[in-house]
Amino acid sequence: MPFRDHFSKHARQYAARRPRYPAGLFDYLAGLAPSNDLAWDCGTGNGQAAIQLARRFTRVIATDASARQIENAFPHDRVSYRVEPAERTSIPSSSLDLITVGTAVHWFDFKPFYAEARRVGRPGAILAVWTYHLPIIDPGVDRVLERYYKDILAGYWPDGFHYLDERYLTLPFPFEEIQPPQFFMEAEWELDDLIGFLDTWSATRRYIEDQGHHPLDDVIAELRTSWGEQTCPRTIRWPLYFRIGRLPA
Repeated sequence: MPFRDHFSKHARQYAARRPRYPAGLFDYLAGLAPSNDLAWDCGTGNGQAAIQLARRFTRVIATDASARQIENAFPHDRVSYRVEPAERTSIPSSSLDLITVGTAVHWFDFKPFYAEARRVGRPGAILAVWTYHLPIIDPGVDRVLERYYKDILAGYWPDGFHYLDERYLTLPFPFEEIQPPQFFMEAEWELDDLIGFLDTWSATRRYIEDQGHHPLDDVIAELRTSWGEQTCPRTIRWPLYFRIGRLPA
């Protein structure tokens, strides 16, 4: 399957506008791993998960098939960034304690990726994939975001995005599963921050290329009314949805 690059054209903005995963998530995953020597963050994007892993593992390999994403990733002396597809890497066999994929596995070719995970993981290593969906702000703002996502951008979401709608519950995942506690991402954003986040959505960019105008124009007045004072920060919360498994011993 060819690599489907939905983010390189706006990689710098993507790096600046993504919400941050909670530190407690990485404490939890490090505690599940058989040791804390080597981790692989696959589909690393801007490297935010890789940097968190580097605070808990001796070494981290972070890969992404997009060279532009790697160019805009956060540097760290324990993180080795590589431009490589998820399904075929230069990682030595049986070398990893933990494999993470944050909001990216739905783009992968599942069968070869899982075969690669089995090849590079040590016996008992952990594979953790997760995603998030629409944020929770307040009922008025949430209704506008729901309409923007489901109605205005309908038909512009790439193949595989239905796995996010289904909160990864239907994602193929042929491993012995572990049920994690609930984790949330949180941010204190002004309205401009939220608009910048919506602007990075792959469907937003595809809509602009196809229609020649910005889809946010169709909801911006309603969004401003629902938000209230636009420079007043609001708490934004995203529940995280997981599939976590242990590789065979």
